[in-house]
Amino acid sequence: MDQEPAVRTEALTRVFEPKKKKEGSTVRALESVDLRIEQGELFGILGPNGAGKTTLLKILSTLLLPTSGKAYVAGLDVETQFNAVRQRINMVSGGEISGYGLLTVKENLWMFSQFYGIKSKVALQRIDDMLGEFGLLDKKDAKVRTLSTGQRQKMNVIRGFVTDPDIIFLDEPTLGLDVNASRVIRTYILDWLKDHPKKTVVLTTHYMAEADELCDRIAIIDNGRILACDSPERLKKMVRMNTTLSMDVTRLKDTAVFKTFPGVESFTFTEDGEKGLTKLRFVMRDESGVSDIVSAVLGQGSRIESLQKTEPTLEDVFIKMVGKGLE
Repeated sequence: MDQEPAVRTEALTRVFEPKKKKEGSTVRALESVDLRIEQGELFGILGPNGAGKTTLLKILSTLLLPTSGKAYVAGLDVETQFNAVRQRINMVSGGEISGYGLLTVKENLWMFSQFYGIKSKVALQRIDDMLGEFGLLDKKDAKVRTLSTGQRQKMNVIRGFVTDPDIIFLDEPTLGLDVNASRVIRTYILDWLKDHPKKTVVLTTHYMAEADELCDRIAIIDNGRILACDSPERLKKMVRMNTTLSMDVTRLKDTAVFKTFPGVESFTFTEDGEKGLTKLRFVMRDESGVSDIVSAVLGQGSRIESLQKTEPTLEDVFIKMVGKGLE
């Protein structure tokens, strides 16, 4: 028997009606969304602003009701079993202002843990451990209002994980953070899933590289509809683009031979007399000729100094499907 997915939606639709007729027209934020997220997945959702990402997360986290369709989280109906759902999940949003400024970091985190009924002794030990992992142990007695943006967001992420949820929704958790703070958060997410293989992370992000690095599967959403859903590698294979192969090799005697190799769409080269290098650039229909190219270079007694292959990116996929980038 198949295990119950972490998240399942069936024809999920959310319509926002204007409060007054003069205030605008009906907005269909989600349109018949069918989605299945398995236990243990790190599942990404990519889409431009207004695509429906946050609406979807709000429904799954019981903060918003669907207009029609069904949504199940941990096998529970988000409409009729919302209290039970809330005991199994948590949610963190990037840039949110949470916590009470007059309380210390540790006091805030302890207070949130009590909302979930975690024993105080367990909560306090877990908080200390996580503050250490996030490099905030020296800030545990600092008032929340004194924290920097990065420190506050680290605290928010700790708040999400300290309750040990089965499913956590992360809505752009690294938004506006510097490289180091973002890396700490990404590393913790991956380590948490490694240590808890049955738990699930649902992530929205504006950073393509982050989605590519972290996610097992990604759904691309626009205008409230899921356009595609697959692993990053398979999504990239959906974009039919030529591969570019660039090589710097020690001076070659014969370059004409490269034009005849299978899979080569076009070929150019330049000579760098100062460095004694020949710079080769191939546009490849497929990779069938790569081994022939390498053999021809080595067969002339040349040495490969550098080799770079450029392939379709997740951003290429996104732009092809949505018609624009995330920015």
